[in-house]
Amino acid sequence: MKAREVKTAADAREIVITHDLTHIKVGVFDIDGILRGKYMSREKFLSALDKGFGFCDVVLGWDSNDQLYDNVKYTGWHTGYPDAPVRILPESCREIPFEPDTLFFLAEFSAPAEKICPRGVLRRVIEKANTMGLSAYVGFEYEFFVFNETRESIREKHYHDLKPLAPGNFGYSMLRNSVDIDIYQQILDTSESMDFPIEGLHEETGPGVLEAALAVDSALNAADKAALFKTFSKVLAQRQGLLATFMAKWSPDYPGQSGHIHISLKDSEGNPVFFDADASDNMSDVMCQFVAGQQKLMPELLAMIAPTVNSWSRLVPGFWAPTVASWGVDNRTCALRVIAGSEQAQRVEYRVGAADANPYLVLAAALASGLWGIEHGLTLDAGVKGNAYDQQFAEHLHFPAGLWDAAQRLKQSAMARQAFGDEFVEHFAASREWEEREFRQHITDWELNRYLEII
Repeated sequence: MKAREVKTAADAREIVITHDLTHIKVGVFDIDGILRGKYMSREKFLSALDKGFGFCDVVLGWDSNDQLYDNVKYTGWHTGYPDAPVRILPESCREIPFEPDTLFFLAEFSAPAEKICPRGVLRRVIEKANTMGLSAYVGFEYEFFVFNETRESIREKHYHDLKPLAPGNFGYSMLRNSVDIDIYQQILDTSESMDFPIEGLHEETGPGVLEAALAVDSALNAADKAALFKTFSKVLAQRQGLLATFMAKWSPDYPGQSGHIHISLKDSEGNPVFFDADASDNMSDVMCQFVAGQQKLMPELLAMIAPTVNSWSRLVPGFWAPTVASWGVDNRTCALRVIAGSEQAQRVEYRVGAADANPYLVLAAALASGLWGIEHGLTLDAGVKGNAYDQQFAEHLHFPAGLWDAAQRLKQSAMARQAFGDEFVEHFAASREWEEREFRQHITDWELNRYLEII
C-alpha cells in the first residue's frame, strides 16, 4: 500500500506495521497556519488512531512567535493550558521524500477545540455548502521570495540587506529557472511525491520571487495542500541553504506577495453552476449571487484574509493588490476577478488574500461569503471596467483602516458569527487585536530615521 492510498484507520495501521516504522510524524495547523507537531512512537500512534490523543492547547493560544495571548477566553494561564483532544486524519498520509523512515499525517482538533481549529472552521463551511447541494473546487496560487540566506544569516543581519536568490526583475524568466534549477526541481518533485501538485511554477517580477499555481481540488483537500505547500517549500529552501518567505511584503520596493484563490461550484450531480452560455460573460444567476456575497462581506471578514500587520502593507494602489471590495471581468485591479470561459473553466479569483494568510481561514471567508450571497439572493452591482484604483466606490465597500479595525468589524459581523461560530470569531478577533498591540509596542526604522534627530 502506498501512502496516498490510505483512507481509513485500518489502512493507516496496516501501512505503519508493513513499513515497520518506529516513529510517525503528526502535525496540526495553528491559528496562523503554521504546522505544529511531533514524532510519535508506533505504539502511541496506533493507539491514537482509535482514541485520538492530547495536544497542549497552547498552540491555539499563542502567536507565530510563541508569545502567549493575554486576551483570549479559550485557553491561557486561567485554564492552565491543558491538553486538547486531537484526531488523526488517516487520509492525509504522506511520505516525506527526504525522511524515508517515517510517514506524515495531518491531524485536527476535536470538540471543544474544533470550534476554534482553522481546519474545523473550513470543514463546517464546506458542510454548509453540501446542505445547499453544492461543492466547491479550489486552486490556490502563491507568490514567495527566496533568499540566498540562512535562518542564521538573516538574524546576524537583523533582517536587513538580504541577498535574493537572483538580482533584478525578470518575470517568467527561462534563464533564471534553468540557472536555479536545483530549488525549482526540488519544489516540483516534492509537490508530486507529497501530493500537492503544481500546475505552474515560474519566476515573478522581482528579485528572487517565484509564483506557484497549485492544481485544483475539492475545497478541504485544496486547503490542506496549500498549507503543506507553504510549509515544505520553506523546508526545501532551508535544506539547500536558502530561505523562502511567504511574508505579505518584505520590502517597500517591490509588490507584495499574493495568495490568490480560484473558486468554482458544482451541484450535487457534479455539474458546474457558475456557467450560463446565454448570460453576460457566461455568469449564471448563482455565480452573480456568489460574487455579490463575496463583495458585500469582504470588508467584514478582512481580518481573516489580511491577518497580520504586514498584510496591510500590501493593500496599496498600483502594487497588484486591491484596495476596495471591487469586482470585474478579467480585471486584475479588482479584489474579485471573474474569469469567463467554458463550463469547466468559469470561476472567480479571490485576489485580496496575501501569501501570509492561513489557507483554511481565507478560504472559509471566501467560500462562506459567497454562499451567503446565494442564500440571500443578492444582486450583483455592475463590475469595474478599467483601472479600479482610479474609481470611486460606495463607503460600505471600503476596507477597514487596518488590522485593529478589521478585528472590530469581524466581531460585529452577524454573518461571521453565524458562519464560523461565536467561539471562533471571539478568539480570532482577539488574536488579531493582540497582533496589532504587539506591533504598537515597537519602534520602526522609519520612525527612527524620520524623528530621532529632527523632532
